[in-house]
Amino acid sequence: MTVYLDHNATTPLDPAVLAAMLPYLQSRYGNPSSVHGPGREARAAVDEAREQVAALVGAHPSQVIFTSGGTEANNLAIKGVANTFASDGCNGLAISAVEHASVIAPARTLERGGWRLHTVAVDTDGRVLRESLAAALGPYTRLVSVMAANNETGVVQDIGALSDAARSHGVWMHTDATQAAGKMALDFEASGVQMLTLSAHKLYGPKGIGALVVDKSLDLAPLLEGGGQEAGLRSGTENVAAIVGFGMAAERARLALAERQAQMGALRLSLEVYLREITEVELIAPDAPRLCNTVCFSVKGVDGEAMLMHLDRRGFAVSSGSACDSGTAAPSHVLLAMGIAEDVARCTLRVSLGKDSTLAEVEAFAAGLAVEIRGLRNLSLRATA
Repeated sequence: MTVYLDHNATTPLDPAVLAAMLPYLQSRYGNPSSVHGPGREARAAVDEAREQVAALVGAHPSQVIFTSGGTEANNLAIKGVANTFASDGCNGLAISAVEHASVIAPARTLERGGWRLHTVAVDTDGRVLRESLAAALGPYTRLVSVMAANNETGVVQDIGALSDAARSHGVWMHTDATQAAGKMALDFEASGVQMLTLSAHKLYGPKGIGALVVDKSLDLAPLLEGGGQEAGLRSGTENVAAIVGFGMAAERARLALAERQAQMGALRLSLEVYLREITEVELIAPDAPRLCNTVCFSVKGVDGEAMLMHLDRRGFAVSSGSACDSGTAAPSHVLLAMGIAEDVARCTLRVSLGKDSTLAEVEAFAAGLAVEIRGLRNLSLRATA
């Protein structure tokens, strides 16, 4: 049986979430845009889910725009701003050096179309350098995008301070909070950002559903046009079952936040104690503020992809921090941006704990890792002898 320690990639579907979804996959099949009874029933379910998602992040329900996931929400935020300001000549965009590919790719698309793209540098812990952000807030800059918490390292940004800087220059700010939601408290109104991205499958909801939380003062241009659903920002018949599941997952995450933080935080600390006992292991950004569930570490002299495969055969599902999103052997852009050497970046793994992870699983993983490190190092020594 596999010990699953890759919750930043995706989480298992909460049984309570599945139970909430099932009626809308079977008997409650109305289109929420229809005015008859089944349609009104579906609309009520969507409205309730919108309230639940809004409550998780301290937003008003009218600010929640459902999308197909975090990638679409990030694209809507970035390309929506570009479409809004397409004709005014002020076409600057700033993103941090450690963003997810779903922020980097649309930003580079805009750059190829003539937008000025500024990459904001980070320090050795992966936190945005204020002076680099200040340099990017020029007269042409329209948007800054900085993720709330990094998917690889778990490092948390000071979004409030960064949004204050952006606001002082009249610049909109977006934050990708897909990893942060359900693991740390979020308050959209207090944060000062104008847009915030969420994804259900990162907090025990279904895949294929996310949201962009949007300040209603923004005149954001849609990516998809048609029937005008989602306040005109995301046309298309709503995926009612997935939206209901997202709402239930958000509600459960909100109510259990303190409990989950305590449980996963204690396990993370225990895992780090075990890892520090392995001489070949070095923790990444150990003193930075990080998500309660995430540990990123390098194993000296052992390729991360090779270790990943050996751990998989041993029954542990973790991620390698050494491969980029395209699946090539290139080292992580996140780790390189932090000043980590390529050879170290290629030897990096990520463990991301979940709400149902146990101390026994953590102990078994640490013991298995130590065994595999010795085995791979011995193989390497024999190969070079």
